[in-house]
Amino acid sequence: MNLSLWPAFNAALNATSALLLLSGFCFIRAKQISRHAAFMSGALGVSALFFMSYLAYHAKVGSVHFLGTGWVRPMYFTVLVTHTILAVVIVPLILRTLWLAVRQRFPEHVALARWTFPLWLYVSVSGVIVYLMLYHMR
Repeated sequence: MNLSLWPAFNAALNATSALLLLSGFCFIRAKQISRHAAFMSGALGVSALFFMSYLAYHAKVGSVHFLGTGWVRPMYFTVLVTHTILAVVIVPLILRTLWLAVRQRFPEHVALARWTFPLWLYVSVSGVIVYLMLYHMR
């Protein structure tokens, strides 16, 4: 893949994950459990693909420095720091939430998903925002 297209591909994976998460949320609200499970599994798969692609890209190019100045600079770093911290925190939450669902421990699954879903959605959406700010706000 062309290195210049890779960040956009990664942002598209994050956006896809966010759309799958939102769809999965709508399906569980509509009591369509099998569709909910399918879309949440899709979000997990896309997020895993994103992570592998992100690591591969940065192994090739290293760090990319934000060039913005003025008011946008502290805004960028605020989004980046919260995104990065929550991206680490969300992994065990996702795995535990999935494990509870697979074990059919639904009351615990629902209780944890109330935290996992919005944090995971934030990580996916903020990943797209980081991309837009880093590569399109110069």
